[in-house]
Amino acid sequence: MKGPLFYSKILLFGEYGIIKDSKGLSIPYNFYNGALKVDKNPSEEAIKSNESLKRFASYLKSLDKDLVSFEIDKLKEDVEAGMYFDSSIPQGYGVGSSGALVAAIYDKYAKEKITVLENLTREKLLKLKAIFSEMESFFHGKSSGLDPLNSYLSLPILINSKDNIEATGIPSQSTEGKGAVFLLDSGIVGETAPMVSIFMENMKNEGFRSMLKEQFIKHTDACVDDFLKGDIKSLFRNTKQLSKIVLNNFKPMIPNQFHELWKKGIETNDYYLKLCGSGGGGYILGFAEDIEKAKEALKGQKLEVVYNF
Repeated sequence: MKGPLFYSKILLFGEYGIIKDSKGLSIPYNFYNGALKVDKNPSEEAIKSNESLKRFASYLKSLDKDLVSFEIDKLKEDVEAGMYFDSSIPQGYGVGSSGALVAAIYDKYAKEKITVLENLTREKLLKLKAIFSEMESFFHGKSSGLDPLNSYLSLPILINSKDNIEATGIPSQSTEGKGAVFLLDSGIVGETAPMVSIFMENMKNEGFRSMLKEQFIKHTDACVDDFLKGDIKSLFRNTKQLSKIVLNNFKPMIPNQFHELWKKGIETNDYYLKLCGSGGGGYILGFAEDIEKAKEALKGQKLEVVYNF
C-alpha cells in the first residue's frame, strides 16, 4: 500500500510575525515529499515512524469532535499493520515534515473532510487551518496549522492576518533570471518548540514588542506585497532590512557559525539571509539578485535554489 504524496513547504515570509498578525506567504516545495505506506520488511526508520503514529492516533481521539472526527478504528488497524510515513522531508529543517504527515492523515482518515476540489471559501480555509493547528500541536506544542494546509492544498497561501487567508498565485519563475531564492543548509537539526518559547519570552519585553510591530512586521508585509507584485527592486530593499532586523533581534535563532556570513551578506549586498521557519538550525533562507555571485560568496556552503526571478 502507498498513499498519495504530500509535499514540503517553504514559508517565504512571515516566520514569527504571523503569530502576531503580520502577513505571510507560504509556497509548496516539491523537492521533498512523503506518503503513508506499509512494507513487508520495515526499516528501523519505518518502525520509529510507526511508533510515533500510534501515539498520534491516541492523541487524535482526544480532539474536539465538533471540529473534526476521524475513522480512528481504521487508523488504528492500519497502524497495527505497520503503517508509517515514508518521507524524504528532513525533520527539524523548517520545511514542514510534520505538516506533510498531518495532511496525509487528514486526507485518508478524516470524516466529512474538506477536499481540494471544492470551492475553497475563506471559511473553509480557516476551518482547515484550525483543524490542522489542533492536529499539528501534537508535534510542536503550538502550531498555526499553516504547514499542513500548504501541504494538503499544494498551493501558495497568502496570510493577510490570522482570520484572513487565501490561496494565491505567485509570479511565474523566470528561468533566464539571475535573481533567486535559495536554501542554505546549516547542517544542524533545529527544534521548533524551544525557539518559539524564546520568542514568547522576548515578547514580554516592551522594546522587543515595539521592534516587532514597527520594524519586523512592517518589512515582512512589504516583502509579501513586493513578491506578489513582482517588484524585485523593492523586494530586495525590504529583504535587506528584514535580514538586519533578524540579525539584531533574533540572534538565538541563528546558529552561531552563521552570524558572520549573515553580516557579510548585508555588507556586500551579494545575498541576504533570513530565517526559514523557526530557525535554530535546519535551513536558512537566502535571497540574491545575482545567484552566481552569491554562490561564489558562499563557497563551501550547501545551496539549493528554490525559485528564480
